[in-house]
Amino acid sequence: MSDLRDTRLEKSRALEELGQGPYALTFEPSDRMAALQEAHADLPNGEERDETVSVAGRVMTRRGMGKLAFFTLADETGTLQLFLEKAGLEAQQEGWFKQITGLVDAGDWLGVAGTLRRTDRGELSVKVRDWRMLSKSLQPLPDKWHGLADVEKRYRQRYLDLVVSPQSRETFRRRARTVSGIRRWLDERDFLEIETPVLQSEAGGADARPFITHHNTLDLPLYLRIATELHLKRLVVGGFERVYELGRIFRNEGVSTRHNPEFTSVEIYQAYADYNGMMELTEAMIASVSEQVCGGTRIDYQGTEIDLTPPWRRATMHELVEEATGLDFSGFASREQAAEAMVAAGLGVPDKADTVGRLLNEAFEQAVEASLIQPTFVTDYPIEISPLARKHRSKPGLVERFELFIVGRETANAFSELIDPVDQRQRLEAQQVRKAAGDLEAQGLDEDFVNALEVGMPPTGGLGIGIDRLVMLLTDSPSIRDVIAFPLLRPESRGEDSPAMG
Repeated sequence: MSDLRDTRLEKSRALEELGQGPYALTFEPSDRMAALQEAHADLPNGEERDETVSVAGRVMTRRGMGKLAFFTLADETGTLQLFLEKAGLEAQQEGWFKQITGLVDAGDWLGVAGTLRRTDRGELSVKVRDWRMLSKSLQPLPDKWHGLADVEKRYRQRYLDLVVSPQSRETFRRRARTVSGIRRWLDERDFLEIETPVLQSEAGGADARPFITHHNTLDLPLYLRIATELHLKRLVVGGFERVYELGRIFRNEGVSTRHNPEFTSVEIYQAYADYNGMMELTEAMIASVSEQVCGGTRIDYQGTEIDLTPPWRRATMHELVEEATGLDFSGFASREQAAEAMVAAGLGVPDKADTVGRLLNEAFEQAVEASLIQPTFVTDYPIEISPLARKHRSKPGLVERFELFIVGRETANAFSELIDPVDQRQRLEAQQVRKAAGDLEAQGLDEDFVNALEVGMPPTGGLGIGIDRLVMLLTDSPSIRDVIAFPLLRPESRGEDSPAMG
C-alpha cells in the first residue's frame, strides 16, 4: 500500500508540473450520467452525435488497447464510458493521450468534455476531446470489496463502501426519502416540528441508561437525551395541539444488529387523541412512506413478504402470551404463582421481574416477540413497565399502550398519555426507588415536567417510531449498522467481539 501511494504521489506531482491540478477548484458538468443514458438511448451502435457534453465523476475502471483506452466514469446517478482515442486527443494537445492513460488511476476524479458515440458493442461513451484532473486519489480502490470477510470495514470506511457499492448508496437514498416522507406526511396534517434540548438536567421519557456530560461554565452535570417525550408534552401543555420531533437519541446501552447507542426516532403527540388514534396514524403513515420509498405496501424482507397494507393485526399482550404458552396471567394471584407456571412452561424467571406484570412482559419477550413477523399492534401493557402511560379505562393493572412489532422487532411505541399529575408523580417516585436500588435504566423524577402537568395537559395520544429499524425494513437490511452511515464502533485495537458498549 505504501509503494502504491508513493507512485500516486509521483503522478500527482507530475500532473502539477503539467498544469493539471492535481486538485481543481471547480468544474461545471453539463449533464449527469443517468440523464445522458436516458436521453440518448436511441443512438445506434457505431454512430456518433455532434453534440458536446461535459461530465464529471470518479474513474472506476480503466483499460488500454494500444492507441485506444476506455475508462468507466461514475457520478452519483450512474456510470458512463470514456472513449479515449490517441489521434483525437493528440490533435487537441501534444502528449495528452500519454498523460491521461499514464497519470490517471482508478479512484481519481475527472472532468471531461467531448461528443457522444455508441461503440460497436453498444456502450454509450463520451469521445473525450478535453479533460481535467479534479482530484487525485492517493489510495487505490478495493479490488474485491464484497468478498471481504471483515464486514466491519464497510462500517469503518463507509466512504469506500459507498464508492464501490450501488446497493449501499441506494440504502441511504431510501433512508433520506423515508425521513423526508415522514416529515411531509406529518406537515400535511398540521403537525408542527419543534426542536427540544439534547442536553438535559434530568434524563426522562424512557427506561434507558443515559450518557453523562458536564457543563463547565455552569458547573452543571447534564445528560444526553434518551427521549424527546417530556419536552414535547410540555409543548402540548403550552397549547400546541399537534407536535413532533425527528432527531437523534442517545442511550448508553449495548450494541447489536438492532441497537446502536446513537439512533434516530420520531416522536409525535396529538391532543384529544388516544392510543387507538395513534394506531390508525401509525399504520397510515408507514404504509404511505412504504409506497413512496418501495413503490407499494408489499415488500420483501430477508426472503419473507411483509404486507404493510392497513389495517394491521391488533392483539393484547395477555392474548399473545396465552396463545404461545398456554399461560393466562390474568389468573395468577401472586408473583410466586406466575413464576412457578413460567418455569413449568420452560421460561426463564429473572429476579428483577418482581411482579406479575413484569413476569408477563418477560414471558412475552421470551415466547412471543420473535414470532411477530407481520405488522402487529401489541396492546394493553402492565402498568409497572409503563410509567408514562394512562391507566386502562376498563382493565385494572394495565395501561393504554401499544408497541408495533414487525419481523420480530419493536418498531413503534405509543400511549394514551398520562395527564394526571398526582398519578404521574407517584409512578416516577416508584421509578426513583428502583433507580436508587441500582436499576440504571429507571427514570428519575423531573419536577418541572410534573409541574407542567399540574398546569394542565389535554387528553393526548403519543407515539414514537424508531427510524433506523423502519429503514432496515424498507431497505431489506439485516443490521442496524447497514442503515446508519457512521455507526459507533470500538477502536480496531480493542476488537469487535464484545456485544456491549458503555
